[in-house]
Amino acid sequence: MEELRNLQQMASLASGRFNQYDGEDFILPEIFKEQVKEINTNTITYNKYSAIIETRGAQHGILNIFMPNQWFYIASYFTDFYNELQKYKKYALKIATKERLKDLNGKELSITELNAINSLNIDEKSKNKLIRFITDYSWWGGAKTIDRGDFYVSPILSNANLVNASQSFVAELCAFLANKQDLVQAIINKEESDIQKHLSTTNLPLQQIYYGAPGTGKSHIIHEMTSGENVIRTTFHPDSDYSTFVGCYKPTTKEEPRYTSYGEKAIAIKNEKGEVLTEDRIVYEFVDQAFLQAYVGAWKAYAEAGEEGTPTKQFLVIEEINRGNCAQIFGDLFQLLDRNAEGFSDYPIQADNDMRKHLKKAFDGLTIAQAEAINALYKGRNVAQEVMNGKILLLPNNLYIWATMNTSDQSLFPIDSAFKRRWDWQYMPICKGRDAKGEELQWAICAEGKRYDWWSFLEKINAQIGSTTNSEDKKLGYFFCKPVAGGISAETFVGKVVFYLWNDVFKDYGFDNTIFNDDEGGTLSFDKFYTTNHNGRVVVCEDKVVKFLENLGVEEVPEIIDTEIEEEEDSSEKESTELKQFRYKYWSDLLDFIAKTPYENILKTQHRKPSERKYYDFYLGVSHCNLSIDYDSNIPNVGFWIGNQDIYDKIELRKAELEQICGPLKWISMNKAHKIRKEISIVGKSQEEQFKLYVDELVKMHGFFVKYIK
Repeated sequence: MEELRNLQQMASLASGRFNQYDGEDFILPEIFKEQVKEINTNTITYNKYSAIIETRGAQHGILNIFMPNQWFYIASYFTDFYNELQKYKKYALKIATKERLKDLNGKELSITELNAINSLNIDEKSKNKLIRFITDYSWWGGAKTIDRGDFYVSPILSNANLVNASQSFVAELCAFLANKQDLVQAIINKEESDIQKHLSTTNLPLQQIYYGAPGTGKSHIIHEMTSGENVIRTTFHPDSDYSTFVGCYKPTTKEEPRYTSYGEKAIAIKNEKGEVLTEDRIVYEFVDQAFLQAYVGAWKAYAEAGEEGTPTKQFLVIEEINRGNCAQIFGDLFQLLDRNAEGFSDYPIQADNDMRKHLKKAFDGLTIAQAEAINALYKGRNVAQEVMNGKILLLPNNLYIWATMNTSDQSLFPIDSAFKRRWDWQYMPICKGRDAKGEELQWAICAEGKRYDWWSFLEKINAQIGSTTNSEDKKLGYFFCKPVAGGISAETFVGKVVFYLWNDVFKDYGFDNTIFNDDEGGTLSFDKFYTTNHNGRVVVCEDKVVKFLENLGVEEVPEIIDTEIEEEEDSSEKESTELKQFRYKYWSDLLDFIAKTPYENILKTQHRKPSERKYYDFYLGVSHCNLSIDYDSNIPNVGFWIGNQDIYDKIELRKAELEQICGPLKWISMNKAHKIRKEISIVGKSQEEQFKLYVDELVKMHGFFVKYIK
């Protein structure tokens, strides 16, 4: 069964990778020049940084198209997108004629056409994408109707940010390269290698802010790009100011000699060995903060580089830059953000006396071998010496200031336009996450034994956020919360995602939308996502999580099945590999822990109620099901607490089989809480013996449960 890929995501990925390109000229690889002598019967001649396409027309005769090599590069990144567009068109023509396809943008398909789509050999997701392709051109950037042979031109040019009519040849190049992936990779691999070389020297933006919705990977990309470099990191917050960002005098302890007075003289006190005695005293010293630490580090790198060397980069990373008042925090440093063509501050500023003393001390003994070249940028003024003396502040070209900004927090401290102009801005779009190998992540929300596709949830909820708030700011990125082994637990989902949606997104717009409907005819208020169990412990109502996800229409995904099937009575009931490994490892570790650990320590470690020391609860790895020991009760017993009716009913069907293994059991069914208990005789046994007896009985039941509960 064939699968159609998400065109919007593909275009975003191609654009994101292409955005690394900085506009510099580059040379095509020789293998490309050798194999491509003509394009669509048009002869091609290569220069170093460009190519000439010779076309022949009946009206104008021979015409030459002068084409920069960058066009080949752009086209290479969009070949996958082009191929997928053609695949969509192939399926579209199976369900409607070309004439009919002309009229379907913005309209609904007929029953006959929907039936035709349902008969196609593609999965359900692909069918929905195909409908969207035919009826919603804005989704894939279409302008010309699908029936046209050149329908692919507009989406490629718009996503590549090309608007000049002559640049439409980029789309033709894309079509030409679509089935020549070896040549595509030759171009991409060479150019990305060249780009990396550029980035490793001076081509990085000196001041850049990565901005976007929460969870789009802003901090991650900075971490990746600065890996192995010298990095000073700080975070702005509402109480941040100039002194916490730059530096100030602070009280600190310092070891100093002890003195006594003799007449008008102060004499150091010595011990019997003649050693001067010392004591810790509170003194005030200038303490540099993140900015000065990075500033001093950058200039020291210049001093260490020598006359011909390239100084190492120094990064100052500011997280959440708009959570602080930038005008107050930067103060007069604002002027330093104007950089000249060589990357140095255009306008040095005077350091105050305290900072001057501190910097002079920090730079003591250092010289800048490249001082003459630096001074030449300032009409011969000896700025290098002034920097080393601490007289002025001047940012060198190896000091990079990068920052992150959540657009959802922009109302905290608005950034004025003058400040914005001094930064490069890199938007981080919402797109599906990928691992280190570039493979798409398949995260899922886990609730009531089901798995719901995380990306499907993000697409659905972000559409709701956009239509409700008319803004991109509050949308969620793929990395909004972190999973465990690819699964986002109901607790994490409610604690982070639902809390954010209810309190930061929809609170001011109301909860009238059908996505907030409850089974009981009311509204899914935030408090309904929580309840307490039989032990008074707060737990998440996973049925409410499922209700919310199903209201949104989030797609359910199949559980990951263990490929090594054990020979069991019912081989169709297989456990998820991850859960199975977790369960058995947990119990192996638990029993090993019990064997090696004194009983008193077991009490402290596994105790649910330390003040009473009577109840123990062990996680089984199954939603709504915990193994438990009820120790200090009138009738000591072990068993399971089950908070899900379906699981309870499933086990009850095998009641006879379970009791054959474990002996007579008590089956207690209550409202939203169920128990399967076994009474234990503990007469004449020590506490430690009792505890081990309980564990032995639980192990019997555990084996049965992991066999029959998914």
